[in-house]
Amino acid sequence: MEVQRVGVIGVEHLGQHHARVYTEILGAQLVGVVDQDESRAAAVGETLGVMAYTDVDDFIRRTKPDAVSVVVPTSLHYEIAKKALANGIHVLIEKPVTTSVSEAEDLLRLAADSGLVLQVGHIERFNSAVHYISKIVKEPLFLQSRRLGPFSPRISDVGVVLDLMIHDIDIILSLVHSEISSISATGRCVRSDHEDIASAQITFANGVMAHVLVSRVSERRLRQLEIMEPERYVSVNYETQDVAINRCVRQNNSLVEVIEHPVFPKSEPLKLELQHFVSCAREGKQPLVGITDGKRALEVAIAVLKQIHIDDSDIRSKNLA
Repeated sequence: MEVQRVGVIGVEHLGQHHARVYTEILGAQLVGVVDQDESRAAAVGETLGVMAYTDVDDFIRRTKPDAVSVVVPTSLHYEIAKKALANGIHVLIEKPVTTSVSEAEDLLRLAADSGLVLQVGHIERFNSAVHYISKIVKEPLFLQSRRLGPFSPRISDVGVVLDLMIHDIDIILSLVHSEISSISATGRCVRSDHEDIASAQITFANGVMAHVLVSRVSERRLRQLEIMEPERYVSVNYETQDVAINRCVRQNNSLVEVIEHPVFPKSEPLKLELQHFVSCAREGKQPLVGITDGKRALEVAIAVLKQIHIDDSDIRSKNLA
């Protein structure tokens, strides 16, 4: 098996786990980590036994990686991913892929022209429960997703839509094979300068409806997806990776509710995601979540944000009247 030389650019909260997992993957060799914070880079590098860098160009020149994870603030995604692609390096870029659709399109062209893998880090697609329902859900009528949790100052460059809701948008788009006909959304700031709570209603051309609620100022932590189909109700717990299927069956002239709890293998989503990335880089195949998926999820997230800002403008206008 050809070993892929990999690196991680950005080793704060999530990036350090990318680096750790790469050391556990067969067929991958972690050759270095990069972070603008010299002490942070040094600490992670020492723990994992690899060289640490503060400059991306120096890292690329010295280690010549085959592939990298880009786990920096969203505002830097485009610049660093573009540099890596220009140097012939396969890229896994954390969500949201970029801050604008035009930047995502530019990266898509660069990767396609170079024949390089460009994977987007929508980690929930590698959640074992999501993988299971992706094979069984055929006729969704209504989807409801709730992703709630307490406030953390760690994410300060984007609001809850690009931080959390984009996960749910990506999953819903992967399950509903239809164009979107309308989006309505509301949101508000609570603890930051960006929206900390947001709710979006998405209607598809085929009639499917989806409601997404996200909050990063909730004392209760919840990660749940519910899907209504013509003859069953499917519930997913992202954190425990459990699936419940509710249906009604007729027994002795009465309806009885039956709940199934399917059993399937569970694994660490990040490890599955990075294994997939390394495999795609080695074999030159398209990833499960490519730049096209990332761009589409970003387009919807931006549409949601526009709706929120419109509502904010209306409220301000009414208050001033």
